[in-house]
Amino acid sequence: MSQTFTRSTAISVAVDPVALITTECIAVTSAMRKHARWAHSSVSAILGGGGPAPSGTVFDYPRSPSPRDGVAGWRSPRSRGPAAGKKAAEADSAVAIRWGLRGKKGKSMQDNPLISAFAHLRSDLAGCRDIRSFDTPALLHPFLQVIRSSSTSAPITSLALVAITKFFAYNLISADSPRLSLAMQLLSSAITHCRFEASDSSADEIVLLRILKLMEGMISGPGGELLGDESVCEMMETGLSMCCQIRLSELLRRSAEMSMVAMCQVIFERLKHLEVEAGEDPGALEEETREDMRSVKMDPAKNGNNVTSPRLKSSEERSPSSLGRVSGDLPGTAAATAASGTEATSAPANGIDTESLRIEPHAPESPEAKPYSLPSIRELFRVLVDLLDPHDRQHTDNMRVMAMRILDVALEVAGPSITKHPSLSELARDHLCRFLFQLVRSDNMSILHESLRLTGTLLATCRGLLKLQQELFLSYLVACLHPRVEIPSELGIDPALYAGVPQAPKLVRASPSQSSSGRSTPVPVKDRQKLGMEGGSRKPDAREAMVESVGALARIPSFLVELFVNYDCEVDRSDLCEDMVGLLSRNAFPDSATWSTTNVPPLCLDALLGYVQFIADRLDAEPRREGYADVDLLRRQRALKKIIIRGASKFNENPKAGIAYLVSNGIIEEADDPLAVTRFLKGTTRVSKKQLGEYLSKRSHQQLLEAFLDLFEFNGKRVDEAIRELLESFRLPGEAPLIERIVTSFAEKYCATCTPEGIADKDAVYVLTYAIIMLNTDQHNPNVKTQNRMAYTDFAKNLRGVNGGKDFEPQYLQDIYDSIRTNEIILPDEHDNKHAFDYAWKELLLKTESAGSLTICDTNIFDADMFAATWKPVVATLSYVFMSASDDAVFSRVVTGFDQCASIAAKYSLTDALDHIIFCLSSISSLASEQTPNTSLNTEVQVNDHSVMVSELAVKFGRDFKAQLATVVLFRVVTGNEGVVRDGWKHIVRIWLNLFVNSLMSPPAATALEISPIPLQSPSQVVERGHKANENGILSAFTSYLSSYAADDPPEPSEEELESSLCTLDCISACFLDDIFVHVLDMPVDSIQALVLALLAYLPEQKSPVVIVVKPEVSLPSTNGPRPTTKGIVYDPSIVFILELCTILALRDDAAMAVIGKDVAESLQSVMRDAKNVHATVLSRTIFYLLNLLRASHHHSFLRPPVVLHAISSFDPSIQQQSATSILKGIALCLRESGSLRIEMTNSPDFWSILETLGAAKESAAMVFAIVEDVTASDSSAITADNYELAVSQLNEFASAGSIGAITEQKQDATARKGKSPKPAQRPEDEAVRRGARSIGIIYQFTGRVQNLIKQSQLERHEAWTAYWSPIFGALKQQCINPCREIRHQAFSSLQRSLVSPELTSIDHQEWTAIFGEVLFPLIVRLLKPEVYQSDPVGMGETRVQAATLLCKIFLHYLVMLSEWEGMLDLWLQILDIMDRLMNSGQGDNLEEAVPESLKNIILVMSSGGYLVPPSQKPANAKLWTETWRRLERFLPNLRRELFPDQAATPISLSPPLAQQAAPSSPPSPPPPPFSPSSRQSTPAATTATAGGE
Repeated sequence: MSQTFTRSTAISVAVDPVALITTECIAVTSAMRKHARWAHSSVSAILGGGGPAPSGTVFDYPRSPSPRDGVAGWRSPRSRGPAAGKKAAEADSAVAIRWGLRGKKGKSMQDNPLISAFAHLRSDLAGCRDIRSFDTPALLHPFLQVIRSSSTSAPITSLALVAITKFFAYNLISADSPRLSLAMQLLSSAITHCRFEASDSSADEIVLLRILKLMEGMISGPGGELLGDESVCEMMETGLSMCCQIRLSELLRRSAEMSMVAMCQVIFERLKHLEVEAGEDPGALEEETREDMRSVKMDPAKNGNNVTSPRLKSSEERSPSSLGRVSGDLPGTAAATAASGTEATSAPANGIDTESLRIEPHAPESPEAKPYSLPSIRELFRVLVDLLDPHDRQHTDNMRVMAMRILDVALEVAGPSITKHPSLSELARDHLCRFLFQLVRSDNMSILHESLRLTGTLLATCRGLLKLQQELFLSYLVACLHPRVEIPSELGIDPALYAGVPQAPKLVRASPSQSSSGRSTPVPVKDRQKLGMEGGSRKPDAREAMVESVGALARIPSFLVELFVNYDCEVDRSDLCEDMVGLLSRNAFPDSATWSTTNVPPLCLDALLGYVQFIADRLDAEPRREGYADVDLLRRQRALKKIIIRGASKFNENPKAGIAYLVSNGIIEEADDPLAVTRFLKGTTRVSKKQLGEYLSKRSHQQLLEAFLDLFEFNGKRVDEAIRELLESFRLPGEAPLIERIVTSFAEKYCATCTPEGIADKDAVYVLTYAIIMLNTDQHNPNVKTQNRMAYTDFAKNLRGVNGGKDFEPQYLQDIYDSIRTNEIILPDEHDNKHAFDYAWKELLLKTESAGSLTICDTNIFDADMFAATWKPVVATLSYVFMSASDDAVFSRVVTGFDQCASIAAKYSLTDALDHIIFCLSSISSLASEQTPNTSLNTEVQVNDHSVMVSELAVKFGRDFKAQLATVVLFRVVTGNEGVVRDGWKHIVRIWLNLFVNSLMSPPAATALEISPIPLQSPSQVVERGHKANENGILSAFTSYLSSYAADDPPEPSEEELESSLCTLDCISACFLDDIFVHVLDMPVDSIQALVLALLAYLPEQKSPVVIVVKPEVSLPSTNGPRPTTKGIVYDPSIVFILELCTILALRDDAAMAVIGKDVAESLQSVMRDAKNVHATVLSRTIFYLLNLLRASHHHSFLRPPVVLHAISSFDPSIQQQSATSILKGIALCLRESGSLRIEMTNSPDFWSILETLGAAKESAAMVFAIVEDVTASDSSAITADNYELAVSQLNEFASAGSIGAITEQKQDATARKGKSPKPAQRPEDEAVRRGARSIGIIYQFTGRVQNLIKQSQLERHEAWTAYWSPIFGALKQQCINPCREIRHQAFSSLQRSLVSPELTSIDHQEWTAIFGEVLFPLIVRLLKPEVYQSDPVGMGETRVQAATLLCKIFLHYLVMLSEWEGMLDLWLQILDIMDRLMNSGQGDNLEEAVPESLKNIILVMSSGGYLVPPSQKPANAKLWTETWRRLERFLPNLRRELFPDQAATPISLSPPLAQQAAPSSPPSPPPPPFSPSSRQSTPAATTATAGGE
């Protein structure tokens, strides 16, 4: 027994219990004595009946009376023997005589059993010490007699009921009371058979109220479990009778209903305990109580069938009132309700109803009844369900409402337990659902409300067994509630925001067109709506009630998941989950209030948000898969379902196309296989039955028709049964030839499978089938009058002689006729009447077994697929409500809904859903406008140390609260979910760009790029608002306007505009955009790709065509006016923002580079190709981004260093100079990468071309030199045969640029000549000199690499020497005449060391001898030029001396090797000519002293070495001797005498042989060029001529 109905603390009684009972006895008997009937009764009851009964006296109960027998079996107490009885009788008689208690004619007045029973009870209580040990039946006996007596009045009966109620309330009767079970049975029987004389209605109803109160206490009290099934049934029967009796007052009926509710709560609660007692086998209880179920029946009195009300009787009649049961009219069903009434019987003369006290001999003798169990619960459930029958006219709507309220409580208490018992579950699944689903179509609002509530409770507790029933109910609600009305457009709301709301549910199909054949049973539209065949239009209140019902179901956490798994994922079921979400979504729109009530939109929105809330709550739950269907299997089923629905839809429009579609998708194996085609058509419910009938009946489809008939089993069935089964599978076409074809095939099939006795052949079947179809139409067409319908005789007459020339058996035809008349053959798509509903319900029950039970889904494994199928209407509704709402509570709920939807989409990677959420929120935010915001009037307001950019966008956005809220929600949705976003990035990027160009957000940190922040557009004006005094009023505003107008500036922003801008800044700050940028870098690669593509999509289209630019070797002057500049091009910082963010993302890692690098590179190159139309800032940063990209992607094929460098070098020099810093920084970054990138870049001619162009500018020279120094000095691998000459050339340029230092040196010389000491100071030119000197040093270092380069070279030996040594000597030679002394001295030093380098010469070749003709000689010749001398008049003379000295030193250094060279004489003669020119240069004493001394040293060395000796000593060198002195005689005539005095007298002439030898045999060849290899084979004359020419 549940503790719900027991008090935690029993009420204690302050008086003696025995005295209390005695008082109650006296109260009853005193009231009886006041009644005329008992006015002369004995006073023994007052006196206590003559003392206590002897100790041996007991009350004898030979049997346990049946509750239906009442308490008529009561017997007076008897002694243990006859003598004792006799003595007791004598004692009683003596007392009566003593007190004069004799009646008329000597009769004793104590023989009234009602009063004497109280006397005996008092006598027995006299010796009682503990009332709880007193025999309970004995205690209640006198009161029960009063209750059952028809001779007592209502007040007396009421007193007896009050007394018994007190006994229970004061715990005088408790669970430990003796024989409590028997007492409870007796009490139940008494109060359910209560009889009393009617008086006034108020008194009568008081008795009934006390009976209700007592019954409620009995059921709920400690003895309630001891009641038997019969007792419980009688008590429930009594309560229902009071509830249904309309003659009773409304108060009493409602009180009875409340008592019934309370009692049913206890009774159905016991069902749970019975399950526990039954153990693990719930079926055991069914088996144990099967026999009891047959015997226990309830038949409450129906309204109008009870006895007549006492108020309708004449005043003279004194008829008793009764609650006794009256037999019902309908067997097996709840027949009527009971109420107080009067019987037509009069009381006996002595006032005692002896009939009620009669002992029936057939009463059972069991001591006590078995506690009530499943039989009484089942019977109560059955009676309550039967009261709902909408077609039973004896049941009023009030009765149905009452029954539904009680059933609702029963299901609330024990709904799940009901499903475990077949006897109860069958009632719920069949009758209860069938009645309810018809009641919900009622226009009576009370019926509708209660039926919806009860249905909701039924589905909430028992839906596991009601799979198809739930589908039917919800389908009806969807059909009724989902409007076929387009959502009205509202100003300011983009229709794209709510495009996902379905305009109609999936399950609703067009109403079938009615055929004119007459076989259908047309019903008016309103009737069809009531039958549920279509939703129809319901009243606004009805719609609201239905929405409340849907909302109650949707509040079950797993309800919509169960709909999705059990219906949407099953091929033959409706898409209920999608339809329900669509229904809630559509009705959440404000316009739904126009056809319902104003409560409907918020109710639907609440249910919709609850659905999202449940999914969000399950996000972090551990997935439970055990016992549930495989998710992948359900996905395949849904995909299959979509194909079948699509194929069936095509079939309904064009059967041939539908079959082809189904075959192509594998649903039907072969289009030419009739069995496969017909098996599908018969098995699916989605094919139009009308279309199917027409398709099968075509002449060309005869094989299909035969195959279709083969799917039926007609064996053992009458013709009408067989044709009924066939015609229920498709709709019979209306054309006679088509019908004939079907009937002919049916007759052949029927006769081929089974030909019953009495049927001749298929022709007989053919005619009989036609007759059955005609009979069905005749009997059930409402257009045919009843008197005109075909009788059996007419039917049989029509079939005479058609059975092979004979008649059919009369009984056979009679059976067919009766079957058709009572049970219409329902043609598909014509289910429009009650018979059709019953037929459809029967079909539903037949399908229940195959459909299986409904899966209860307490798991989150299906949430992803369910949300993927339903997010569109949810998000659309949230967006529309957000835009149209004005209440803060609504905003709060919608914001939470958006947040939860985004979390769900991110958790399950539903990118489409998250993208659409972003689209909706960005649209609402107004920041994602495709129209570029106007920034021309942007004004920067500076307040103290802070500044605010006031813009058109900031002001407008700051005034729009909804836009601000949407923006915050948007970025809260995006934050943390960046990896799931795909198409949504385009909206986010648009917002970023609009905010960025208006200075409302900072760009992402570009720490990886090592570049300054992106510059923004300058404001149109800057306004200072420091500590100026506040100027208020119209004069201040007017003054500001006039001053701005005079200056042609935009007016200063107002305080309101500034405040709006500050609101915008606060809102953007609350979005935490920096967190998103941080998260973006950690996204998966595919997510990064989506973001990059969205960014690149906002780049402006390229204006210049994509062509390959070939850089000319020589810069050509412009022939079309001045060179193009970026003047007039508007700077767009958004382009830089896009390119920079893309570059950062591409540089994240190699995986990102592999996926998005190509797209980013192409975009960067596209901007570079359009350089003439791009702002310098944009181009500069673009180049830097591209070079950064190159640094990280050089191992990929989409971006090659030569291509990038060529694109940069192809720019106009002015454009290169504008972007010099970015170009050089980018190149430097690339060169940091060791390996192939560094080598590939430095080997590119464009690389050196860029450096050459940028190195010429003072601003970029330092950066260029740092790059060149890094390439040439720090890494020998970077200098290769391909770039060697270019590197030397670039270094030479830096050395030449150092000539600017000559200016400083000459100024210092001038200062020194004036006697002033120069002030040491750092000058800009000093840095150029330093770079020049350093360049000379690097060039010299190259001498150590020449040998390796020659080895690596593919050139011939002599060609390689010339290729790698000549650039070094050429550069040093050039710098030896540099006006700057420091560089010149450095060059001379390096040149000298280079010329004596061991790697320079080799015995294998003689190319090194070109150092004289190509280096030293030209150097001295250039030094002799006046302009060179004038470049440094002070120091250039010394340089000439150094050059002459260097020439002599080098000659002496290589004298030994030169002596073996055949060109020795020519070289020596050229040296002498050079010395001659130096002596005669006019410089002064320096050269005049230096040249002779140098020549002296050479001659002495040559002489000592035996090279320059007189012919007498070495005739082979005679020519050398002669020519030497001949030349020296020109400018140093005394040198020979000074060095060789002994030879001074010898004439300088050639002997004849020598002269002949020296004479040329042919004319001399023209002089070769200085660097030509042929110079090594020149004749002395030619060499002399050459030297002289120089």
